[in-house]
Amino acid sequence: MAVLPVLVYPDSRLKKVSAPVDLEDESLAGLIEDLLETMNSSPGCIGIAAPQCDIHKRLIVVDVSRNPNMKQKHGLMILINPELLSQSGKNTAREGCLSLPHLTANVTRAKRISVKATNREGSEVIIDASGFEARAILHEMDHLDGILFLDRVSSLKTDVFRRKRYLTGTEDSDQGGQAGS
Repeated sequence: MAVLPVLVYPDSRLKKVSAPVDLEDESLAGLIEDLLETMNSSPGCIGIAAPQCDIHKRLIVVDVSRNPNMKQKHGLMILINPELLSQSGKNTAREGCLSLPHLTANVTRAKRISVKATNREGSEVIIDASGFEARAILHEMDHLDGILFLDRVSSLKTDVFRRKRYLTGTEDSDQGGQAGS
């Protein structure tokens, strides 16, 4: 397996909408392993979407348990063709992203979500998530539709910040945690 190169903003390929994954595709298992290796090679990274690696398929990997401060967590989730079923509440918090390595931003997202997807074994799953985990899933799902966290900020002037530390395994000094790939 391999660590895949990650597209960096302003690369226009980050704005492409991804196609559904063919569950019969024999390369799917290898792609999942490559995404896991890519995520695990980046300290502080808790998720990645296939389109960030120029693979425009609806596949995300999320594991907020990589952040020891997170209490609510499902552990490692491989979500193929995820669909948002419901969302409720709102919360604004700081997010970062491998594709925007020098920036973070305050982004408002749902507090609670329910997502339907296929797992790596080919079974349909329903994931109910809240808080940081919900934020991380939504962040990665946005990549599938060519949406970056910059597209979700209220004000580029007041809500976007230069990253104080670059993915060192610790969070920005002024935040308790960041969601994002």
